[in-house]
Amino acid sequence: MSLLDALAVGEEHGFDEVNRAILRAGLGDGLPVVPPTPARVEAMLAGRNPAAVLAVLPPARGEATWRQLALCAVLAGCEPPALPVLAAAVRAVADPAFNLLGVATTTGNAAVGLIVHGPAARAAAVHGGSNALGPGAAGNATLGRALSLVLRNVAGAVPGKTDMATQGQPAKYTFCFAENEAAGPWGALHASRGLSASQGAVTVFAASGLLEIVDAASSDGEGVLATCAQSMLAAGSLGGTGLLGGGQPILLLAPEHAELIARTHTRTEAQAALHAAARLPIERLAPEVRAHLLAGRPAGAALTELTVAERPEAILLAVVGGVGRKSTYVPSWGGGSLAITRPVELA
Repeated sequence: MSLLDALAVGEEHGFDEVNRAILRAGLGDGLPVVPPTPARVEAMLAGRNPAAVLAVLPPARGEATWRQLALCAVLAGCEPPALPVLAAAVRAVADPAFNLLGVATTTGNAAVGLIVHGPAARAAAVHGGSNALGPGAAGNATLGRALSLVLRNVAGAVPGKTDMATQGQPAKYTFCFAENEAAGPWGALHASRGLSASQGAVTVFAASGLLEIVDAASSDGEGVLATCAQSMLAAGSLGGTGLLGGGQPILLLAPEHAELIARTHTRTEAQAALHAAARLPIERLAPEVRAHLLAGRPAGAALTELTVAERPEAILLAVVGGVGRKSTYVPSWGGGSLAITRPVELA
């Protein structure tokens, strides 16, 4: 039985007492937590089998049960409708293509981002409009925090022990938001990834920070795409040979930017335009970095520029936010991780 499984807080225990105990046990994230009383945990479980295993999570190969997810959700301050969304996110990060072992243990600043789609976002009160990436929406803050606590307490990504991030980033506390699907001109992201637009879903991704993209001057999609492409050339996110980052970046387009682009470009055409334009000549890199990238390449395998993704469709586009021509670029972690989209079982 894990320490998390053994966590039992009686109704008689006070808030301060519970928080001191959880901090000593290393089960928190440094912020105050909601005491996981039996009544709160049972309400969160809503009749689900607490012992049922949903996924096995590296690096510790911890078995994520419904009880453990419910405990983390209560600690984070979630409401019960968030639990099935958290479960879908946990199943998604367990997909081998996500590479949770690498994401959770890297010395890089990788954080797990969570986008909630469709009915799942509405059920869990996850916000996708103005300031969606910032504070103010309880659903965003608590659901992302619950996933972070699962990674710490179940997967075993403990800072300084297995989570070896050199500096980390604030998104490791919580990074969760919804699409602004009502403002999206191309339909929802999860629909473009094979699910029904009416299906609740989640997408998890490994993020290496955020970069604001400001373009209030361009009057057409070509201009906005050019600004976005230039903003994606972050040499500090060098990943695999020939790539900037891990190869699956996400562009979170403000509704006004998306509307301008959609006048002349489908989603597929916008992805192709970004892939063609977002290229960094290797002569712009430091000499030793350039030499490192070229070392060991097969004879005749030239490398003259770095791209943000191997294929256009690997660049993910989601519409997020409110008023203003300010979008956000999310470079992907350079160690290699694919974004995973999974349905949410709300019933």
